[in-house]
Amino acid sequence: MDIEYGSIEREIYVDASPAVVFAVVSRPEHLREWWPDDAALDDPTAGGTGELTFGPHGDESSVVVPLTVVESVPPRLFSFRWAYDPSAAPDQSNSFLVTFELVPSGAGTTLRLTETGFREQGWEAAVLEATYQDHAEGWGRFLPQLPQYVARLVSAP
Repeated sequence: MDIEYGSIEREIYVDASPAVVFAVVSRPEHLREWWPDDAALDDPTAGGTGELTFGPHGDESSVVVPLTVVESVPPRLFSFRWAYDPSAAPDQSNSFLVTFELVPSGAGTTLRLTETGFREQGWEAAVLEATYQDHAEGWGRFLPQLPQYVARLVSAP
């Protein structure tokens, strides 16, 4: 972990091709199976927009965050900015950048996740640390679900 709260980095092995893993990190019907409770994305290419919903859809306690695809290079790279004020265009001062790098590894794929943008928000130290810890814990909880979902996906008839 970056003690300075600059970036979160995780790496996991997924027993599937980079093409399959790319679909699982870039398409809403797959995202909602391992990460948010719901996902919408109009286009998984650069400039595509959508939103992630955490909590029951339509429930007032749910958190809905916008996302915008920054880069999409199938089957090796997918990145997006998220969690910004939807009335503003996302940039490095008001959003987080998540990058999934997919590297062939034997019969499967090594997925490298990086999330940045914490210090760029200009928050006071306590808010920065709490937000960073929240995201780090979230990735620690959700990312291990991705290879489990892929295993079910590739073994389905």
